[in-house]
Amino acid sequence: MSARSSMQRAGRTLRLLLHLLRGILILWRTQPPLDGMPLAHAVQRWSHQLVQIVGVEIVVHGEVPPQGLLVLNHISWLDVFVLNAIAPSHFVAKSEIAAWPLIGYLCRHTQTLFIERGKHHAARSANTAIKHWLHRGERVAIFPEGTTSYGDDVLPFHPALLQSAIDLAAYVHPATLRYTDVNEAHTIAPSFVGEQTLAQSLWTLLGERHITAHIHFSAALMAGGAHRRSLGNALREVIRAPLHTPMKALETPSHPQDATHSTRHPTHSPYQSHKPLA
Repeated sequence: MSARSSMQRAGRTLRLLLHLLRGILILWRTQPPLDGMPLAHAVQRWSHQLVQIVGVEIVVHGEVPPQGLLVLNHISWLDVFVLNAIAPSHFVAKSEIAAWPLIGYLCRHTQTLFIERGKHHAARSANTAIKHWLHRGERVAIFPEGTTSYGDDVLPFHPALLQSAIDLAAYVHPATLRYTDVNEAHTIAPSFVGEQTLAQSLWTLLGERHITAHIHFSAALMAGGAHRRSLGNALREVIRAPLHTPMKALETPSHPQDATHSTRHPTHSPYQSHKPLA
């Protein structure tokens, strides 16, 4: 390891630790707790700063949905902060994350719903919460793979959490995450897979010179009248497509700052007028 690489890692590690502590201090000192638009703005700003600290640039392809259910592939713990930096959302995450040091505390206090994997009642409770958020006109993000991958393909989906959108006859917004290195080639540096620890993942990520997080927002699919397994398969194919498309063939990216939208809170449900598919 070069001296320059060691200094970069040390500098980023210190800045990241201070940023995490700053986030905890902000949440601890805020009385009453932030909610709605103020929380969305705070989460977006803080997440954008975190992504910058770890040396990641975000490039957005397509239009960011201002509200609704977002369905994404899952590569890393970093995915949550990348999405929050451009589209603050409620997340549904595995319960183990709640126990992570620092990051777990931040997630527990910023719009994350934790569920125990494999528990049927957990999926029902999560769908109830998702429908509540969707009725309020907010964004909700889920990772139906149920685990992380190296990002070169998309694992089969567990579609239980799609039931909320089906019940509301709502639109579902597929989005694809992909990470590239300084040469715009696929990189596994941000991935968090298998028995890898969070510390090991951070060590790898912080040693990289530059990483670009591409997020592709594809056209929405109507969930009304669909079977959740069929809907899950259709969403998976849409999300896979950008991973197998050369970067130059994809649509022109937009500036991340131009693509950011604050969570909206309409006075009525945006799904009441949607009709199920025949």
